[in-house]
Amino acid sequence: MKPSSYPLGAIAEALGAELQGDASTEITGLATLQAAQPGQLSFLSNPSYAHFLSGTKASAVILSPAMAEHCPTNVLLLANPYLGYAHISHWFDSSPVNEPGIHPSAIVDPSVSIPESASIGPLVIIEQDVVVGERVVIGPGSVIGARCRLGDDCHLRARVTLAHDIVMGARCHILSGAVIGSDGFGFANDKGVWHRIAQIGRVVLGDDVEVGANTTIDRGALDDTVIGNGVKLDNLIQIAHNVSIGDHSAMAAFVGIAGSTKIGRHCVFGGASGVAGHLVIGDQVQLTGMTLVTGHIPEPGVYSSGTSADTNRQWRKNAVRFRQLDAMARRLRELEKKIEG
Repeated sequence: MKPSSYPLGAIAEALGAELQGDASTEITGLATLQAAQPGQLSFLSNPSYAHFLSGTKASAVILSPAMAEHCPTNVLLLANPYLGYAHISHWFDSSPVNEPGIHPSAIVDPSVSIPESASIGPLVIIEQDVVVGERVVIGPGSVIGARCRLGDDCHLRARVTLAHDIVMGARCHILSGAVIGSDGFGFANDKGVWHRIAQIGRVVLGDDVEVGANTTIDRGALDDTVIGNGVKLDNLIQIAHNVSIGDHSAMAAFVGIAGSTKIGRHCVFGGASGVAGHLVIGDQVQLTGMTLVTGHIPEPGVYSSGTSADTNRQWRKNAVRFRQLDAMARRLRELEKKIEG
């Protein structure tokens, strides 16, 4: 059972932070600057919230050295306050601890050996020849298809579905409702009739991958769908067949990646952005929210598309002008030729 509080000095030592204040102050929880009460620890990383600092009631604040003089309470100095908050958040996580063992209602094929350190929840189904690593947690109602391989310390929340032959590295975290290894959208057309193509590839996840709730990752048609080390996928994302996502890329909710697209390392895709199929996106590409990519992006940088919200009246006027852009450009070129001539 976790302690109910921690001395501020112990927190500072764990984070490698410089403490300015009383090391014996007991910290009982975390809160935002504006909501914090005595006994709670807060943080400041986004300058937009700096105006809450002077009035905070928190017992201590994690912040950068540049903001220390404006803080009215104990201070933990870190170059990256948000990272410090991320690390210390686990100390106060109230999620239930999963005890090792197999629930009596779970159905485990006799060919599967479950380590004593693993936790298999109620109504879990594990099919033949699955390999389960040490300290793996499989939540209630999850289904693990035949010949899947789950690395050490993976955690599958409730109702996760892994189709057959899925490979998962160590320390992957799969949230509720995610489906990994469903069939890709593959059909051949003959005289207007669609014929289904068997999807015979796998999905391979690297180490430290996080897959959000109700996100789907399709298996490959021939080659594998590959999700690199440290990739973070938000809720309600669709990754199509044969997509490859490079290490440490992150995608917000509602992103859609069409089939056979290759995405580089350290990319960040904003919410509801989309990438067409068979494209190559280079390393360190950032897409702002609702960006639609229809061509290759070989160079790093920030890319955007779409228009910001406006009144309907103004938007309709702009939409009309947008349809006139080609004709306007042609007229402009003709004028330029006349001036140059």
